[in-house]
Amino acid sequence: MARLLVFDLDGTLVDSSRDIAASVNAALARVAPGAAEIPLEAILSFVGEGARLLVERSLRHAGLGLSADELLPLYLECYATRLLDTTRLYPGVAEALDALAGTTLAVLTNKPGDLSRAILEGLGVAGRFARVCGAGDVPSRKPDPTGLLLLMAGARALPGETWMVGDSATDVDVARAAGVRVAGVTWGFHPGPLRAAGADRLIDEPRDLASLAAD
Repeated sequence: MARLLVFDLDGTLVDSSRDIAASVNAALARVAPGAAEIPLEAILSFVGEGARLLVERSLRHAGLGLSADELLPLYLECYATRLLDTTRLYPGVAEALDALAGTTLAVLTNKPGDLSRAILEGLGVAGRFARVCGAGDVPSRKPDPTGLLLLMAGARALPGETWMVGDSATDVDVARAAGVRVAGVTWGFHPGPLRAAGADRLIDEPRDLASLAAD
């Protein structure tokens, strides 16, 4: 039976898409007033590998010759003020977490750890996770396996007792690097690349997450 389930955050547990997009566009408006807003769909394609890459890709899309160092702090400042404006748990996720009581749960995300914990606290589910690790908590970002291996060590979970659960190819890659199984959720931000990455199992409904604990 699974001892540890490690979840991605954005696109897996929570739909944070509109708050992320609004924050990117607010930051861009501060450095380039009058610049056209980047559509939500484009920004979502930039999400998943950390805030720096998000702003680098946004600047490139906008055609602005600025460095990520200029935009990143503004983006984080804008985002910190609107973490929970529209961000919500996906329907059925709270119930799925309840059904996993008795299994150790953790979060591994490339979003800054302090912002990740604030979101989960605000949504009332932070207490369901033994640990929430994000950027700033571990020395590298996914798909580097360091954070996942640290969570496994803390839970004393072997690779065969661990599932990584996420919505992107990055989550598949980090699971492979750590030697653990990976379940892909199809309701997230990156369903196409996720399917192409070849997860061990695809989960179409949050209620089906409980089945992972039995494997």
